[in-house]
Amino acid sequence: MTAEPSDTPNGGRGSAARLGLWFVAGFIAVLIFHQGMLGILHGLGASPRGPYPMASTWPFGVPQVFSLAFWGGVWGIVLGLIEPRLPKGWLYWLCVILFGAILPTAVAVLVVLPLKGIQIPPGAMFAGLMVGLAINAAWGIGTALFYRLGDRLVGRGA
Repeated sequence: MTAEPSDTPNGGRGSAARLGLWFVAGFIAVLIFHQGMLGILHGLGASPRGPYPMASTWPFGVPQVFSLAFWGGVWGIVLGLIEPRLPKGWLYWLCVILFGAILPTAVAVLVVLPLKGIQIPPGAMFAGLMVGLAINAAWGIGTALFYRLGDRLVGRGA
């Protein structure tokens, strides 16, 4: 039995298209919300790192900001997979903020930094965590906003 368009979320568009939209939303949210929040925190002196880092990444030599945006897209897909289970209303927004703040930050601290051999001095750990939580929370809300905007735009074109 095939689902009618009214039986499926997003007007019957396939899950691949839906997750693709989540990827794009997460990618763009890094460039605007994540890096924007980092710029604000850097300007306030809360972060030594400024926004839009252009240093090359290994192994492809891609500017770091685009690597971050790619991984923001991947996290956008993860958010898209759990999003149908999130509550509605203001709790939805709280959940996307908490998802963004906690999960990517935890993976960065517990997986990525150790894999890269980066050790954060104990005195800088708290401040680094607070910056990570803030920029990733901004990413979470930005991703959900861009997804909803994209869903409306694509939905009108379908």
